[in-house]
Amino acid sequence: MSVVALDVGGTLMKGAVVAPDGTSTAAEQRPTLRQPDTVEGILAFAADLVAAAGTPDAVGLAVPGIVDEQNGIARYSTNLGWRDLPLRAIATERLGLPVALVHDVRAGALAEAEFGAAQGMQDFLFLPIGTGIAGTAVIGGRPYRGADGMAGEIGHSPVPVGDEPCACGQRGCLETYASAAALVRRYGTPGVTAADVITSTDPKARAVVADAICALSYALTTYTMLLDPAVIVIGGGLAEAGDTLMEPLRAELAARIAWRMPPRVVKAALGATAGRLGAAISAWRLG
Repeated sequence: MSVVALDVGGTLMKGAVVAPDGTSTAAEQRPTLRQPDTVEGILAFAADLVAAAGTPDAVGLAVPGIVDEQNGIARYSTNLGWRDLPLRAIATERLGLPVALVHDVRAGALAEAEFGAAQGMQDFLFLPIGTGIAGTAVIGGRPYRGADGMAGEIGHSPVPVGDEPCACGQRGCLETYASAAALVRRYGTPGVTAADVITSTDPKARAVVADAICALSYALTTYTMLLDPAVIVIGGGLAEAGDTLMEPLRAELAARIAWRMPPRVVKAALGATAGRLGAAISAWRLG
């Protein structure tokens, strides 16, 4: 049962035809078009992949923002500029195939559970750290979406590190201290990347990274106490720092949890393909 899978990001769309074993053909990236051409760009890319697949069984679309997966509605996305968009119905009519619509981070969690670092795990947190921070709690083998599809916004949980304003309108959010964008902004040197900050020996960079680790450890301690995950899977661009990030995070999380063993903290296995694979899994589940 081959499916077409498309992971729509704020900058790039990643698409492929995916077989049941997770292998991909016709894999391609295209720029995400700005409004008012965003939806047409998505549909044109999906149509080309359908043609490449020949006779796919379904299409999976992973998109950012607030997503009503049950009703197939992309509720809100700041980056893509849409609100209450019936994307599943639009894509179904255009493509003539069943379409699954899924939140991009929940898609990544599905993929890591099926093919990646959380295989066999029924309870875990998938936490991609990039320009921002969002997460998906998988509980009993299913991503938890919450009452209105807004579960997982751990990046906007407050942490006792400081009171800096966040773009969301709150203050002291995890994302304000621990995202890749925050590392660059707080270090304040032009032309420096988040990876540069993490590996730098400059005292200012070390202080910025220490704040990020501290903020993450507070947020993950709270998550651990509430939901007792077997593993915390760190994804996104910042995870590419590997043990430079993971080792101090593991140590600080363990130091905060005094009366029980901390969950394992591991690097995501699937990298940039996770969202696309999760879209494929969502499409398979339509059958």
